Amino acid sequence: MNPIVKAVGVRKSFGGFEALKGIDLEIERGEVLCVIGPSGSGKSTFLRCINQLEVTDGGALWVNGELVGYRRVGRKLYELSEREIARQRVATGMVFQRFNLFPHKTALQNVVEGPAQVLRQDQKQAETDARELLARVGLAEKCDAYPIELSGGQQQRVAIARALAMKPSLMLFDEPTSALDPELVGEVLAVMRNLARTGMTMIVVTHELGFAREVANRVVFMDQGQVIELGSPAQVLSNPNHARTRNFISAVLS
Repeated sequence: MNPIVKAVGVRKSFGGFEALKGIDLEIERGEVLCVIGPSGSGKSTFLRCINQLEVTDGGALWVNGELVGYRRVGRKLYELSEREIARQRVATGMVFQRFNLFPHKTALQNVVEGPAQVLRQDQKQAETDARELLARVGLAEKCDAYPIELSGGQQQRVAIARALAMKPSLMLFDEPTSALDPELVGEVLAVMRNLARTGMTMIVVTHELGFAREVANRVVFMDQGQVIELGSPAQVLSNPNHARTRNFISAVLS
């Protein structure tokens, strides 16, 4: 089976700081991969490289069998144009820590925006699909509400619906509950659980170890720009091989 994401020796630096130090990783279609690790370990940077919000400095990334950001002609690599990058990016939906909704648009308008403007979908069809997606995330009655009228959890669920509206083959979640009040975390995780049950391929950067244990097929522990440990939730979360993994999990659970 061809992996939906393949990373080979991926590197990324910001000035003198090396955020990713040669990441090798494959994610299979339909898999839920949870990525855990301390702040500054490179987790979010890796997601941003997959979604081409950051340009890699070394190695190679493939999504859906396509080399990310470059076109190979013979032995030479050529950077893709902005239009080509935008076309590749459509295959990947991303949900951020902050919801990044358009404050002047309703929940429905936020979800319709991408399909109507980017995919050139018929406006009526886009609205029908958007209503279905908002119902799917438990917000059927909030279609006409503006972001300021929604709780953080509701805004994040709109953001998930907005990403799904582009019909991505891969969903990336960058600590989607970290900006939420504790009582709102559960409603977002419930939507993500349901999404995982549909077979959506998901890469989730999270500190929610209970969610990772329940939903993930595999868990990656990253530290200092490297993959330290990779395995099943039971192995990585309950019986880790590395002291760094054990120390991190103990700190999160304490």
